[in-house]
Amino acid sequence: MLQKFNPKNEDIRVYVKDGIYHRSEAKVSVFDSVVQGGDAVWEGLRIYRDGIFMLDRHLSRLMDSAHAMAFIDIPGKAEITKKLFATLNANEMYDEVHVRLTLTRGEKITSGMDPRLNQSGPSLIILPEWKPLVYDNNSGITVITSGIRRNSPAYLDSKIHHNNLINNILAKIQANHAHADAGLMLDQNGFAAELNGSNIFTIKNGVVYTPFADACLHGITRGHVIELCGEMGLRIEEKNLSLTEIYSADEMFCTGTWGELTPVVSVDGREIMNKQDDKVLPLIQGAFTKSVKNHLTSIDKEVRL
Repeated sequence: MLQKFNPKNEDIRVYVKDGIYHRSEAKVSVFDSVVQGGDAVWEGLRIYRDGIFMLDRHLSRLMDSAHAMAFIDIPGKAEITKKLFATLNANEMYDEVHVRLTLTRGEKITSGMDPRLNQSGPSLIILPEWKPLVYDNNSGITVITSGIRRNSPAYLDSKIHHNNLINNILAKIQANHAHADAGLMLDQNGFAAELNGSNIFTIKNGVVYTPFADACLHGITRGHVIELCGEMGLRIEEKNLSLTEIYSADEMFCTGTWGELTPVVSVDGREIMNKQDDKVLPLIQGAFTKSVKNHLTSIDKEVRL
């Protein structure tokens, strides 16, 4: 499902490093670490009516990722939030908006890999766009298993929400060529990890399963779904999921900030067939929708830079 350009985004304003600029003038230096080596961390935020979903959890993950990458002078949550509010206010964006929040290691004094060449501190980029949910959460998506394995902590820990996304992009390329919506990435042992851009869950005989967060990102929406299942009295387990278990699941769905909860209707040409009388996923989707309002950070519309 390829999203098309939204004319509403023609004149958006973007925060880059030290101010808010029109999209045509929003630039980063060729010496910035994100250009030199994908040396940056990021978060995807979704704006609902007048509020930002799970903002504190997203900023905590951003801080943790930056700390793990040994960034110097990481801006605090209050500073980032103020600049985020100011950027949204400059665009008058308060609903159905996605924000790509990026923190790079900053500009280098000369080209090179050594972080000691970064001597001016991190660069913050706040890119808001008018966007619908990435998938149709009624009809669902098709998936193929990618030959690209998800990184393990032995190589590049997926707990760091970093900008080096070649691993995921290669999986998406395979899915595109197979005319599927997403690529299912396995871990180094052949168990399911996640889709190229979202976490996964299966449902079998009323039990909800999700892969251990070893090779997958510890997604914010993933964590919230686990909490919701507990609140609903649904049995939920983290486990190693083989492809056979996925093919034979009663229901399957993926989760992410930019897509919420999306049904997966087939994997590798195998239809996900519900052999039970009741469907569990619509119950979880309903609980998620109701919960959103309880996890919104209100946007201060008075904040300006």
